[in-house]
Order: sequence, then C-alpha cells, then structure tokens
Amino acid sequence: MVTGTSSVALTFDDGPYPEHTPQILDLLRDNGIKATFCVIGRNAHTYPDLIRRIHNEGHSFCNHTWRHDMDLRQKDEGAIRDDLAATTNAIREAAPSAKVGYFRAPGGYFDARLINIAGSMGMTSIYWHVDTRDWEFSKYGRGETMVNHIVSSVQQNTRPGSIVLSHDNLKPDTLTAYRYLLPWLKARFTLIALPPNGNLARP
Repeated sequence: MVTGTSSVALTFDDGPYPEHTPQILDLLRDNGIKATFCVIGRNAHTYPDLIRRIHNEGHSFCNHTWRHDMDLRQKDEGAIRDDLAATTNAIREAAPSAKVGYFRAPGGYFDARLINIAGSMGMTSIYWHVDTRDWEFSKYGRGETMVNHIVSSVQQNTRPGSIVLSHDNLKPDTLTAYRYLLPWLKARFTLIALPPNGNLARP
C-alpha cells in the first residue's frame, strides 16, 4: 500500500509505551518529521500522556485494536465494533480533538468485512509497502544484526509513496536504526504523517 503521492509515510505500531515511544518522538521532533502511530487501545488508556504528546506534536493516529487481537476478523460484527470503538475512545479520552482516520489490523490480517466495518466507523484501512520486520528476532537477531537489517530493509525498499512499517513498543534496535535512517530518509524523500481525516490520495 502507498500514500498516493510521492511522499513517504513512517508508521509505528503497538505503542505507546514509555520505554521507547518518547525516544522515537524525540528523534522525529529533532529531525522535523511527522509520522503516524498505530496505537493499541489498552496502551492508549494506560499512557494517556504519550497519546497527548503524539497529538500535540502533530503526528496522526491509526487504530490498531484494543489488545492487538490477531483474530479480530473472526469475531462477530458487534465485538469488532466494540473493540475499535474502545480503542478510538481511549485515544480521544487522552486527546479529545484527535482524529483517528485509520485502522490497521494486527498482523495485517484484513478481510473485506473488517475493512468495511472500519470504513463505516470513519477509518481508512492501511497496510504497508515496506515491512522492517523489526520483531523477527529469530531470523535477524538482536542488537547490531537487527539494526543492520532494519537499515538495509528501509534503504533498499523505500520508494516515493511508500508506507513504512516499524514498531515503537519495546524495540530498542528500531530506535537505534532510526537514529541513522531519519536523516537518510529526510535527504531523499518528503516524509509525512498520513492525513488525520483518513483521506489518502489515490495514485
């Protein structure tokens, strides 16, 4: 999936979390970059100050379900709506003026019904174009080997219009990688937060 323009969108999933989300936000601020945060509802509820900071610093939000339920699409419609509504409500309780224009299914496990339900709730479903797979420690290890993998994955695969998937929840190697990647990306692409209202341009 792409942004529909030449701009590149960085997306960070599974937060907010106090261990690394503030440091990701610091990096983005220091580089003058806006991003999109796909947040877990229970984390938004637990760490409202981080939700407020994300909002106040001009980043956009994506609903990533209440507890990262990989099987959400298998639930009945009422359960799906309750889950997504609870997540959006947790974001808005912390930042009442925040718009939640996007939905990303955990693991990317979308189906047509899930996309339609999210759409009826005012959210555009987003996938990604570049997956850093910064969680796959069994394959890429930790520390330097993971950092090198993340850097090379982004550098080799990012194109104009890419949506890049990374994580801010308990991923120190992602933080290290982006200390290098943000200046590299900024020198080559226009980096944007996805429009808060969910209106993606169509290529």
